Amino acid sequence: MSQLLKNKMKIALAQLNPKVGDVKGNISKLISIRNDLSNDVDMIVVPELYVTGYPIDDLVLRNDFLELVENEISDLAKLTNDGKAAIILGSPRKDQDKIRNSVFVLDQGKILSFRDKHNLPNTGVFDEQRIFTPGSLSGPVKIRETLIGLPICEDIWNETVIDCLSETGAEMIISINASPYTTKKIDQRMSVAVSRVFESKLPLIYLNRVGGQDELVFDGSSFCLSDSGELTVQLNDFKEEILNIDLYKNNNKWYFQKNIKNISSNIEALYKSLVVSVRDYVNNNGFPGVVLGMSGGVDSALVAAIATDALGPNLVKAVMMPSPYTSKESLEDAEMASSNLGIDYSYLDIKEGMKTIDQILLNFNGPTIPPGITEENIQSRIRGLILMAISNKYGSMVLATGNKSEYAVGYATLYGDMCGGFAVIKDVWKSDVFKLCKWRNLNKPSEFLGPKGIVIPDRIITKPPSAELREDQKDTDSLPEYDILDVILKKLVEDDQSLDEIVSEGFDLNDVKKISMLLSRSEYKRFQSAPGPKVTEKAFGRDRRYPLTSGFRNWN
Repeated sequence: MSQLLKNKMKIALAQLNPKVGDVKGNISKLISIRNDLSNDVDMIVVPELYVTGYPIDDLVLRNDFLELVENEISDLAKLTNDGKAAIILGSPRKDQDKIRNSVFVLDQGKILSFRDKHNLPNTGVFDEQRIFTPGSLSGPVKIRETLIGLPICEDIWNETVIDCLSETGAEMIISINASPYTTKKIDQRMSVAVSRVFESKLPLIYLNRVGGQDELVFDGSSFCLSDSGELTVQLNDFKEEILNIDLYKNNNKWYFQKNIKNISSNIEALYKSLVVSVRDYVNNNGFPGVVLGMSGGVDSALVAAIATDALGPNLVKAVMMPSPYTSKESLEDAEMASSNLGIDYSYLDIKEGMKTIDQILLNFNGPTIPPGITEENIQSRIRGLILMAISNKYGSMVLATGNKSEYAVGYATLYGDMCGGFAVIKDVWKSDVFKLCKWRNLNKPSEFLGPKGIVIPDRIITKPPSAELREDQKDTDSLPEYDILDVILKKLVEDDQSLDEIVSEGFDLNDVKKISMLLSRSEYKRFQSAPGPKVTEKAFGRDRRYPLTSGFRNWN
């Protein structure tokens, strides 16, 4: 049995990846981890809404689901009668006709206490005010003779909750979180946490969940700050980890023994977020593998590499589907990329399919129209049809390969290259696609299941991007260079800037008008697109919600 000394404490930080809805599985996993802890661990902390997973959306409105949650927590509490580590865990809590987002403290064979989330986020991907009722401001909980404040995620993003805990005698803060990754989030979190420490003069433990859940991916990156705001403990990012941290008390203040691990650089973190998202989406939904169209272009090569790193070469199938406009270089590049990755490669020519569709359309009773965009889209839709047929027949999920720049301006074919079960890079700008490819060719973290070395041939990265749906086609025939296009799109999508504001920064008026028009007219396409990991501050979908039908014309 662990005996807490007045000036020492050991806390197990469990940076875990719960599965949404798998209440029994999540609890069983926690019990196993707790059983493996040494007897001198005083408490184990797990993330926000760990019991149910997060986000749970309307699943939490089901009475049978909430009853299951309540029963499992009650049974878990009884296990703490063994005198081993107390448990701090997040879970929904039924409170008469209300539902709270809560943190429970289990110890001495019972539910010792709980606290409810006070600040419920309701912006972007967060919709907590729809399903939860906010809790009142509360003081700390005494756990093993220490007064600990237990704010939940959003509760630390302003000073109100921490001020209350500080004023009511908290000796330290343990904040449990389910904070999704974006390219800017890690710095934002740290800035917020440091501000709360400076204001309260209390040491802070920030524990975050990890793993992919539908369109969200969680990076973990948990940490501890001393009462002066110094980073003293840092967990890994994008992987589950159980870390025991030692604390000691001096002059009535708690201090952490230093234990700092390196976390990923910006581009490395972005790549890892995509790998984790694909891995968990495919595995948690029970797919036997994935299939994608391998065009010889940079987007499909990157998606193939991500999928291989997530699932292993044996679970990834690439299909080259050439048309008369597919270049010899693309054929070579697609085969070489597949070979470098060690994935299954198939060659399925679509020329006869194109002829068949053309012949069928001759029977349509309409005016004669010269070949154009329709015939280009038919190529893409034949490819989509083939990939979906392979998926139906063999069970592998189709990965869509379009990037955020293409989705923004509509340079992706609905029911063609947009079809699939998961759109891996739909929130990755084209300019970042190139950076990710270059990074992966130079790096292979140990947790990746793909091979070392050059996995994406250099020519794929350096050649001018092209859809190859007509002779000598290049993306820049109708769009600015991607380094210009992406900057304008970020200002329109992520910053909500007006055309006048963007032009005032030196961008060409005609370019800005055209891009704004394409962005607006493609709203209906994005509405029907497959889900994919959110990695920027404002992803298409829950983050950015525009009407499909609108009379607003800012490009006129």
